[in-house]
Amino acid sequence: VQLVESGGGLVQAGGSLRLSCAASVTYRRYTMVWFRQAPGKEREFVAAISWAGSFTYYADSVKGRFTISTVNAGNTVSLQMNSLKPEDTAVYYCAAGTLTASYERHEQYSYWGQGTQVTVSS
Repeated sequence: VQLVESGGGLVQAGGSLRLSCAASVTYRRYTMVWFRQAPGKEREFVAAISWAGSFTYYADSVKGRFTISTVNAGNTVSLQMNSLKPEDTAVYYCAAGTLTASYERHEQYSYWGQGTQVTVSS
């Protein structure tokens, strides 16, 4: 499975960005997730969605501001980010895998994209 992210960039605080993650194949048992990693910090869970899009889960830090969704019959996962804050600045990664532990455990996701930079200026 290959994952390719797009949509990152530079935005002012309070602005919006939409990230996309295109998957080369779809697999019904996979959970699709977004993580992010800021310089000097550990990789942080952001949001998750079941392949069918019927279940979503968010980190408290983004709840109410970010929305994860699937399009193109699950081939693409999007992350709509609104009301962005400087602390949202990070490299955002899309990942996929079979859920065997809590969503936040990044070790369980077998497939990762290359990441896309999001920078929020104050």
